Amino acid sequence: MKRTFKGIGIAVGLVALWLGAHTAPGEPRTADKPLIQMAILLDTSSSMSGLINQARSQIWTVVNEFATTKKDGEIPRLEVGLYEYGKSSLPAKEGYMRMILPLTTDLDRVSQELFALGTRGGAEFCGMVIDRATKNLQWSSSNEDMKVIFIAGNERFTQGNVDYQKACKAAVSRGIVVNTIHCGSENAGISGKWKDGALLADGSFICINMNRRVVHIDAPQDERIAELGIELNSTYVPYGSAGQAGKQRQTAQDSNAAKHAASGAHVQRMVTKANAQYSNAGWDLVDAVREGAVKVGELDEEALPEKLQAMTTEERKAYVEEQAQKRARIQEQINQLNSERQKYVAEKRRELEESGEKTLDDAIIAALRKQVAAKGFQTE
Repeated sequence: MKRTFKGIGIAVGLVALWLGAHTAPGEPRTADKPLIQMAILLDTSSSMSGLINQARSQIWTVVNEFATTKKDGEIPRLEVGLYEYGKSSLPAKEGYMRMILPLTTDLDRVSQELFALGTRGGAEFCGMVIDRATKNLQWSSSNEDMKVIFIAGNERFTQGNVDYQKACKAAVSRGIVVNTIHCGSENAGISGKWKDGALLADGSFICINMNRRVVHIDAPQDERIAELGIELNSTYVPYGSAGQAGKQRQTAQDSNAAKHAASGAHVQRMVTKANAQYSNAGWDLVDAVREGAVKVGELDEEALPEKLQAMTTEERKAYVEEQAQKRARIQEQINQLNSERQKYVAEKRRELEESGEKTLDDAIIAALRKQVAAKGFQTE
């Protein structure tokens, strides 16, 4: 262990829903949509708190990059998976790593797990965690889908008993691009073989400052966007065994984003909630009906919230439709405000003299813009 930055891995699996090959219990899956999968492998060894904080505060900025992304006119399904590695309290026989989440569309779960992470000294085995993510996450078998891993850190890429070259080649042989993010200087990243890892798997090699404060430009639209994002919560209708836990998790992640208001996380999260990548069909009846996962008339009364239990089937259908229309109106307002906000922020950024150092979200977005385009996705 060094007293400098510790290696981090970020494997991000951009999400569908959790059922069958790419899903977890309780989540419906739509198989005919284009798919983006991103795996995030986070090193949680002692000195990685800065990078973890960037991941917590900027996850919504990264997701919003795909708000206008389409392929053949369709909005893709987004799946995100998480690993942590390099923490000494994790079992040595497992390589000091664990899968935190399989590929999922439940972005509130992703946020929840990021906020639950802590750090502790350990050994950082990049080749092993890439190998584990390649083999154990349920990647799409289609060459038309986007599959990408992000792994970041500052320790040498060569540590551990799994050859990073074999791991990277195995990933790219399955159509999985591996991007490496070095937390430190470019020369150290090159000598530490981070650049070599990216070149082996058709990825990008990027250097960042994990301790740099993320710059947020306050805009006149921010306050109203945040208010509308909270209003959206009233349109969610919990159902089934996961309903109440899902709704509580949603509220908790609003609160977590608000704690990072200085970096703009609260605004970015609310923009995410106004777009298709934010789907809660596993616990919200409005999303579940919209995606064709359930039919209101076929649900057992016990699976419904108390308010709906007292209604007739037709009244239930009308109520769910009313919430869907209300949600759509609020989302439209948020997206209009965000369009105005983006113009304002772009102008202000031109007036600022910022350093050229990248943060985690900068690195991920820069790589993804190029790579999704190569797969035939179009982003405005």
